[in-house]
Amino acid sequence: MRQVVLDTETTGLETSKGHRIIEIGCVELIDRRITDKHWHFYINPEREIDAGAYAVHGISYKSLQDKPLFSDLAQDFVDYIKGAELIIHNAIFDVGFLDNEFAKMDGENTRINSICGVLDTLVMARQKHPGQKNNLDALCRRYYIDNSQRSLHGALLDARILADVYLAMTGGQTALGLDDDSGQEEDSRDVNFRQIERTGPLPIWTGTVESNQANADYATFLSSQCSDPAWK
Repeated sequence: MRQVVLDTETTGLETSKGHRIIEIGCVELIDRRITDKHWHFYINPEREIDAGAYAVHGISYKSLQDKPLFSDLAQDFVDYIKGAELIIHNAIFDVGFLDNEFAKMDGENTRINSICGVLDTLVMARQKHPGQKNNLDALCRRYYIDNSQRSLHGALLDARILADVYLAMTGGQTALGLDDDSGQEEDSRDVNFRQIERTGPLPIWTGTVESNQANADYATFLSSQCSDPAWK
Protein backbone atom coordinates (compact mmCIF):
# COMPACT_ATOMS: atom_id res chain seq x y z
CA MET A 1 0.00 0.00 0.00
CA ARG A 2 1.31 3.43 -0.93
CA GLN A 3 0.63 6.40 1.34
CA VAL A 4 1.93 9.96 1.21
CA VAL A 5 2.23 12.03 4.38
CA LEU A 6 1.76 15.68 3.43
CA ASP A 7 2.09 19.08 5.05
CA THR A 8 1.98 22.64 3.74
CA GLU A 9 3.01 26.09 4.90
CA THR A 10 1.05 29.13 3.76
CA THR A 11 1.05 32.93 3.70
CA GLY A 12 -1.88 33.01 6.13
CA LEU A 13 -4.92 31.11 7.35
CA GLU A 14 -7.70 31.84 4.85
CA THR A 15 -7.88 31.30 1.10
CA SER A 16 -10.84 33.71 1.04
CA LYS A 17 -8.37 36.48 1.90
CA GLY A 18 -6.06 35.54 -0.94
CA HIS A 19 -3.60 33.47 1.06
CA ARG A 20 -1.57 30.85 -0.76
CA ILE A 21 0.77 27.90 -0.31
CA ILE A 22 4.49 28.63 0.02
CA GLU A 23 5.83 25.16 0.84
CA ILE A 24 4.74 21.55 0.28
CA GLY A 25 6.49 18.61 1.92
CA CYS A 26 5.63 14.95 1.26
CA VAL A 27 7.00 11.73 2.73
CA GLU A 28 6.26 8.39 1.08
CA LEU A 29 5.21 5.23 2.94
CA ILE A 30 5.20 1.86 1.22
CA ASP A 31 3.57 -0.88 3.28
CA ARG A 32 4.05 1.27 6.41
CA ARG A 33 7.76 1.82 5.76
CA ILE A 34 9.19 5.30 5.15
CA THR A 35 11.08 5.50 1.87
CA ASP A 36 13.60 8.06 0.65
CA LYS A 37 11.26 9.22 -2.12
CA HIS A 38 10.24 12.60 -0.71
CA TRP A 39 8.64 15.50 -2.60
CA HIS A 40 9.51 18.98 -1.36
CA PHE A 41 9.33 22.44 -2.90
CA TYR A 42 9.18 26.07 -1.84
CA ILE A 43 6.68 28.05 -3.91
CA ASN A 44 6.44 31.70 -4.91
CA PRO A 45 3.01 32.86 -3.65
CA GLU A 46 3.14 36.17 -5.56
CA ARG A 47 2.04 38.01 -2.43
CA GLU A 48 3.32 39.06 0.98
CA ILE A 49 3.24 36.78 4.01
CA ASP A 50 1.25 37.68 7.11
CA ALA A 51 3.29 38.45 10.21
CA GLY A 52 1.48 35.73 12.15
CA ALA A 53 2.29 33.11 9.54
CA TYR A 54 5.93 34.24 9.37
CA ALA A 55 6.20 33.82 13.15
CA VAL A 56 5.12 30.19 12.74
CA HIS A 57 7.35 29.07 9.86
CA GLY A 58 9.97 31.80 9.48
CA ILE A 59 9.73 31.86 5.67
CA SER A 60 9.91 35.34 4.15
CA TYR A 61 8.43 36.45 0.85
CA LYS A 62 11.87 37.73 -0.21
CA SER A 63 13.30 34.20 0.07
CA LEU A 64 10.56 32.87 -2.22
CA GLN A 65 10.71 35.33 -5.11
CA ASP A 66 13.02 33.12 -7.17
CA LYS A 67 11.04 29.93 -6.46
CA PRO A 68 8.66 28.28 -8.95
CA LEU A 69 4.95 29.04 -9.06
CA PHE A 70 2.48 26.35 -8.03
CA SER A 71 1.37 26.05 -11.65
CA ASP A 72 4.94 25.15 -12.61
CA LEU A 73 4.93 22.24 -10.17
CA ALA A 74 1.30 21.13 -10.37
CA GLN A 75 1.67 18.23 -12.80
CA ASP A 76 4.73 16.83 -11.04
CA PHE A 77 2.87 17.08 -7.74
CA VAL A 78 -0.19 15.29 -9.15
CA ASP A 79 1.99 12.54 -10.57
CA TYR A 80 3.60 12.05 -7.16
CA ILE A 81 0.41 11.77 -5.11
CA LYS A 82 -1.88 10.13 -7.68
CA GLY A 83 -3.42 6.89 -6.45
CA ALA A 84 -1.88 7.15 -2.98
CA GLU A 85 -3.65 7.70 0.30
CA LEU A 86 -2.79 11.16 1.61
CA ILE A 87 -2.16 11.38 5.36
CA ILE A 88 -2.64 14.93 6.64
CA HIS A 89 -3.07 16.46 10.09
CA ASN A 90 -6.11 18.77 9.94
CA ALA A 91 -6.71 17.83 6.32
CA ILE A 92 -9.47 20.37 5.73
CA PHE A 93 -6.86 23.14 5.93
CA ASP A 94 -4.24 21.68 3.57
CA VAL A 95 -6.73 20.20 1.10
CA GLY A 96 -8.59 23.51 0.98
CA PHE A 97 -5.39 25.36 0.10
CA LEU A 98 -4.35 22.77 -2.49
CA ASP A 99 -7.77 22.87 -4.16
CA ASN A 100 -7.56 26.67 -4.16
CA GLU A 101 -4.20 26.55 -5.94
CA PHE A 102 -5.61 24.25 -8.62
CA ALA A 103 -8.63 26.54 -9.01
CA LYS A 104 -6.34 29.51 -9.71
CA MET A 105 -4.85 27.72 -12.71
CA ASP A 106 -6.64 28.59 -15.96
CA GLY A 107 -9.08 25.87 -16.99
CA GLU A 108 -7.99 23.58 -14.15
CA ASN A 109 -10.76 21.75 -12.28
CA THR A 110 -8.54 19.34 -10.36
CA ARG A 111 -9.52 18.53 -6.79
CA ILE A 112 -7.47 16.50 -4.34
CA ASN A 113 -10.28 14.01 -3.67
CA SER A 114 -10.39 13.24 -7.39
CA ILE A 115 -6.70 12.28 -7.34
CA CYS A 116 -6.40 10.25 -4.16
CA GLY A 117 -8.00 9.42 -0.83
CA VAL A 118 -7.33 11.46 2.30
CA LEU A 119 -6.87 10.28 5.89
CA ASP A 120 -7.04 13.02 8.55
CA THR A 121 -4.85 12.16 11.55
CA LEU A 122 -6.45 14.96 13.59
CA VAL A 123 -9.83 13.25 13.29
CA MET A 124 -8.17 9.93 14.14
CA ALA A 125 -6.41 11.40 17.18
CA ARG A 126 -9.61 13.01 18.49
CA GLN A 127 -11.35 9.64 18.26
CA LYS A 128 -8.52 7.85 20.07
CA HIS A 129 -7.89 10.59 22.67
CA PRO A 130 -11.14 12.53 23.22
CA GLY A 131 -10.89 15.59 25.40
CA GLN A 132 -7.10 15.85 25.08
CA LYS A 133 -4.80 18.08 23.07
CA ASN A 134 -4.21 16.52 19.67
CA ASN A 135 -1.93 18.93 17.86
CA LEU A 136 1.30 17.53 16.45
CA ASP A 137 3.43 18.55 19.43
CA ALA A 138 1.00 16.94 21.89
CA LEU A 139 0.94 13.73 19.86
CA CYS A 140 4.74 13.67 19.79
CA ARG A 141 4.77 13.80 23.59
CA ARG A 142 2.06 11.18 23.86
CA TYR A 143 3.82 8.72 21.54
CA TYR A 144 7.41 9.60 22.48
CA ILE A 145 8.30 10.98 19.04
CA ASP A 146 11.40 13.18 18.96
CA ASN A 147 10.45 16.62 17.63
CA SER A 148 13.34 18.52 19.19
CA GLN A 149 14.32 19.94 15.78
CA ARG A 150 10.90 21.59 15.38
CA SER A 151 11.66 25.10 16.62
CA LEU A 152 9.72 26.44 13.62
CA HIS A 153 7.19 24.72 11.40
CA GLY A 154 8.48 23.33 8.11
CA ALA A 155 6.45 21.28 5.64
CA LEU A 156 8.95 18.46 5.05
CA LEU A 157 10.03 18.22 8.70
CA ASP A 158 6.42 18.22 9.88
CA ALA A 159 5.49 15.57 7.31
CA ARG A 160 8.34 13.38 8.54
CA ILE A 161 7.26 13.82 12.17
CA LEU A 162 3.63 13.15 11.24
CA ALA A 163 4.69 9.93 9.51
CA ASP A 164 6.21 8.73 12.79
CA VAL A 165 3.12 9.80 14.74
CA TYR A 166 0.78 8.05 12.30
CA LEU A 167 2.77 4.83 12.47
CA ALA A 168 2.75 5.00 16.27
CA MET A 169 -1.00 5.66 16.41
CA THR A 170 -1.81 2.76 14.09
CA GLY A 171 0.93 0.29 15.01
CA GLY A 172 -0.66 -1.51 17.94
CA GLN A 173 0.77 0.77 20.61
CA THR A 174 -1.30 1.12 23.75
CA ALA A 175 -1.63 4.45 25.53
CA LEU A 176 -2.73 4.24 29.16
CA GLY A 177 -4.15 7.27 30.94
CA LEU A 178 -3.88 10.84 29.74
CA ASP A 179 -0.93 12.76 28.36
CA ASP A 180 1.12 15.29 30.22
CA ASP A 181 -1.15 18.09 28.97
CA SER A 182 -3.67 16.90 31.56
CA GLY A 183 -1.11 16.37 34.29
CA GLN A 184 -1.22 12.57 34.22
CA GLU A 185 1.25 10.06 32.95
CA GLU A 186 0.72 7.54 30.20
CA ASP A 187 2.36 4.46 28.82
CA SER A 188 2.72 4.13 25.05
CA ARG A 189 5.20 1.30 24.83
CA ASP A 190 5.03 -1.37 22.15
CA VAL A 191 3.83 -4.75 23.29
CA ASN A 192 5.59 -7.56 21.46
CA PHE A 193 4.61 -11.21 21.62
CA ARG A 194 7.13 -13.94 20.88
CA GLN A 195 6.15 -17.47 19.93
CA ILE A 196 8.19 -20.17 21.68
CA GLU A 197 8.66 -23.34 19.66
CA ARG A 198 8.31 -26.71 21.40
CA THR A 199 10.63 -29.52 20.41
CA GLY A 200 8.51 -32.24 22.03
CA PRO A 201 5.43 -32.93 24.14
CA LEU A 202 4.98 -30.98 27.34
CA PRO A 203 6.08 -33.00 30.41
CA ILE A 204 3.31 -34.01 32.81
CA TRP A 205 4.17 -34.13 36.51
CA THR A 206 2.30 -37.01 38.21
CA GLY A 207 3.76 -36.57 41.69
CA THR A 208 5.50 -39.03 43.96
CA VAL A 209 3.87 -41.88 45.87
CA GLU A 210 4.32 -39.96 49.11
CA SER A 211 2.85 -36.69 47.79
CA ASN A 212 -0.13 -38.42 46.20
CA GLN A 213 -0.89 -40.26 49.47
CA ALA A 214 -0.59 -37.03 51.44
CA ASN A 215 -3.02 -35.31 49.08
CA ALA A 216 -5.48 -38.19 49.40
CA ASP A 217 -5.28 -38.13 53.19
CA TYR A 218 -5.87 -34.36 53.24
CA ALA A 219 -8.88 -34.68 50.92
CA THR A 220 -10.35 -37.34 53.24
CA PHE A 221 -9.86 -35.04 56.21
CA LEU A 222 -11.56 -32.10 54.46
CA SER A 223 -14.47 -34.31 53.40
CA SER A 224 -15.06 -35.22 57.03
CA GLN A 225 -15.37 -31.56 57.94
CA CYS A 226 -18.12 -30.62 55.44
CA SER A 227 -21.08 -32.39 53.90
CA ASP A 228 -20.76 -30.99 50.35
CA PRO A 229 -17.12 -30.30 49.39
CA ALA A 230 -16.72 -28.14 46.26
CA TRP A 231 -14.16 -30.44 44.63
CA LYS A 232 -16.56 -33.44 44.37
